[in-house]
This record gives sequence, structure tokens and C-alpha cells, in this order.
Amino acid sequence: MSNSDDARPPTGPLDIRAVMAALPHRYPMLLVDRVEEIIPDRSIVAIKAVSINEDFFSGHFPGRPIMPGVLIVEALAQAAGVLAVESLGLVGSGKLVYFMAIEGAKFRSPVEPGCLLRLEVEFVQKRSSVCKFAGRALVDGKVAAEANFTAMIADPPA
Repeated sequence: MSNSDDARPPTGPLDIRAVMAALPHRYPMLLVDRVEEIIPDRSIVAIKAVSINEDFFSGHFPGRPIMPGVLIVEALAQAAGVLAVESLGLVGSGKLVYFMAIEGAKFRSPVEPGCLLRLEVEFVQKRSSVCKFAGRALVDGKVAAEANFTAMIADPPA
């Protein structure tokens, strides 16, 4: 995607406090530790520091800890959530970003404790309440997972 003259400039980095202001997720489900860069209305690059101290590693798998693929996709979705609320000016609004569909998920290599998972997500389509995204997760520059997904922006349940 090319940068047009009227595009908003990139922002970032965002620390964990800014991430927590954009997302309702908290430990143990908050899977974005930092945002490197947001290009509003276009893309985000975020980081998940993968630690052996995370609860899922005790059972996935004993003796061979690997981050579950569904949590990698969740981390991509959370990065997309930050992109959406930042781009749409919804930080602090209480709006939630709900998964609607996940398509074409592929897992290329295991994600192990001690790595930095780079989450790259871009808008494919953006409407007022439904957005489509393409995301990929990388470790040391190599794609570990990728997926396309759709999310809905809505008020929290009553």
C-alpha cells in the first residue's frame, strides 16, 4: 500500500499502558506487550514477548513448550483491535472488537518461549462496524503463522 498525501502519519511506539487503554484484555489473555508502529487506517506492528512463565506452556507441551496456534491468532486479533480503535478514534470508548470469522489460518513454524513474536496486521476492508484484516506473526523475520479475519466493533454486552 502506498502512502497518500492525506494519510495520517505513523505513530508509536505504544507501551503497555497505551495498549491496555486500547484493549479490555488483561492477564492472562492480554497478548500484545508493545506496539512498534501504527499507520492509522492501514497497519500495525506489535510485539508479544513469549515467556516460559505463561500458564499454557505447562500443558502445551510438557518437555516441548510451544505456543498454541489459536493464541497466536488471538494475538494477531488483539493487534488488529488496537489498530481499529486507534484508527477509528475509539480508545476509551468502551467499544469491543469481536471476532466474526477466521480464514486461511496457516501455522508455519512453532513459537517457543524466549522469542519475540512480531505481529503485523493490515486492514483489508474497513467499515463503521465491521473490519477485515490480514495478519502474520513472525519470529526472527520468518513467518510463524498467518490468517485473515473479520471483526465487529460493538458495545459490550449489557
